[in-house]
Amino acid sequence: MSPTAQDAHDRPGVYSQDGTEYRRDTRYITTRITADGRDGYPVEPGRYRLVVARACPWANRAIIVRRLLGLEPVLSMGVCGPTHDERSWTFDLDPGGVDPVLGIPRIRDAYLARFPDYPRGITVPAIVDVPTGQVVTNDFAQLTLDLSTEWTAHHRAGAPDLYPEHLRDEIDEVADVVYRDVNNGVYRCGFAGDQESYDAAFHRLFDRLDRLSERLASRRYLVGDTITEADVRLFTTLVRFDAVYHGHFKCNRSTLAAMPVLWAYARDLFQTPGFGDTVDFVHIKRHYYEVHRDLNPRGIVPLGPDLSGWWTPHAREQLGGRPFGDGTPPGPVAPGEEVPAEHTAPRPA
Repeated sequence: MSPTAQDAHDRPGVYSQDGTEYRRDTRYITTRITADGRDGYPVEPGRYRLVVARACPWANRAIIVRRLLGLEPVLSMGVCGPTHDERSWTFDLDPGGVDPVLGIPRIRDAYLARFPDYPRGITVPAIVDVPTGQVVTNDFAQLTLDLSTEWTAHHRAGAPDLYPEHLRDEIDEVADVVYRDVNNGVYRCGFAGDQESYDAAFHRLFDRLDRLSERLASRRYLVGDTITEADVRLFTTLVRFDAVYHGHFKCNRSTLAAMPVLWAYARDLFQTPGFGDTVDFVHIKRHYYEVHRDLNPRGIVPLGPDLSGWWTPHAREQLGGRPFGDGTPPGPVAPGEEVPAEHTAPRPA
């Protein structure tokens, strides 16, 4: 490893604080990119760059939504590597460790270009205004909703409606409990600073997973009969569950594979174009096990679990539903954005 690469990742962050429960800092940059440009940032093809890391579940949502809606030609994507230090994610996958569009080595540089004294965590996903090099937003929850509702003029033909107006209240309600108890719930387990906090988070997580299993036992998708934003938000946690959350975060009442309804539901989505083809298990495992050194001091990345089950039949189509509604599946992954075959679940021979 070169001295430069070593220097970029030499100060791991601290994620768990002794004696306290984990509390996520949710103070994001709430500037929005909208069709009317009311925040000063109108939707414009080619103007913005979506910065992600395939390891990150919050960023994985944005990758999926961008792909399902067919926004690749108008919203470019920069991909950070799976590991980072206390400063920020880095573009170490790119030649010279510099994003080829933004010309920066760290997403932190785009944050500081707009807010020189930015006081909070440097997160992905983030959207950067290419002409100025300044971050626009890192509000991951609103970001994907805006891709669905504000970028409609640039959706591909046949793009699904992931946030249909008549279902928005229900989608928001489901997404809220999924966020509090599942998406963030696994982190509340993993980063708990004492036994009491861990116990409470553990029970809250699995109580919610049991309720979601009950909900999905008789319906193919969380809301309505098509894939919506709610499914995207749950999927990115479920697909990481056995690979990292079960062991690394001590979410070990049962594996996802031992929860029949959720396992079939997750496989159904994984096998749907736009979902599994965005998932990089190598990046996921490297991120959690190498970055969280306060939880895993030696940075040893486990070789398991066996990923071959992701392509086994799920039989969820028997529940009905139409994955894309009146729309169509997305086409092949854009050139240069493919997940390496050795980084994903192997297809059966």
